[in-house]
Amino acid sequence: MVWGTETTMTAEAFPFRTAIQRDDSEDRRVFCWSTDEAPLHARYRLEWKFRARPNTEETGPDMTPTSASQKMQSIGIIQEGDPILSRVARPFSLPEEAEDARRVVAELASAAERADTIHVFSKGMGVAAPQIGIDRAAAIVRTPDGETITLLNPRVIEESAQTDEQYEGCWSFFDVRGMVPRPLSISVEHQDIDGERHITLFERGVARLVGHEIDHLEGVLYRERMRPGVEPIPVAEYRGTGQGWQYRSGNASSRK
Repeated sequence: MVWGTETTMTAEAFPFRTAIQRDDSEDRRVFCWSTDEAPLHARYRLEWKFRARPNTEETGPDMTPTSASQKMQSIGIIQEGDPILSRVARPFSLPEEAEDARRVVAELASAAERADTIHVFSKGMGVAAPQIGIDRAAAIVRTPDGETITLLNPRVIEESAQTDEQYEGCWSFFDVRGMVPRPLSISVEHQDIDGERHITLFERGVARLVGHEIDHLEGVLYRERMRPGVEPIPVAEYRGTGQGWQYRSGNASSRK
């Protein structure tokens, strides 16, 4: 697992704005990263963690396993308890802040690439800017089919009366999974980088992913949506990893 951070003389470290490239050839794996837009006094750092080979002579259990939340924290994901996760994210003024929005989206894409190296996301994935320490109203969602949805200043303007409950995970407390009720479809108003407004209908699994990320931008974690008396379960007890969410018919989708 390889990740990178950027810092300056006046700012805290934050993840690379663009993805690290990987090249596999024969018995070697080479990682590389470059930028043509280095700010003054910027410093860059690559870090990595090797996955240890199993020791067949080991007689006892590993007493210091790395938890799912610790893995997420190691790649730059803000964890539950940080105040930024309970604040409403600051919207962009578009198109005036188009360059800022592009940089944030690039950092979200980089975070998604890092997360993809430590977990299998069969249901799709999403990450919101507050989860990487950025107080702006931006998020990305990657569907199980590989489509990337960029959300700038999104808000839910309509939702279906029909709902369902499915287990969700959150990178900011990834040690548990929670049964969360959500509408089966939502209509979302959002902007593109030029400031144009769009309304997109999201359905089933994609609606769940998008709704989860919009919640983050409104300072809401999925625990707050769970029914009273229902608690998250430890990830060790969850049996849905590697499987998609189940619906009666059709695939998760989005329509503009």
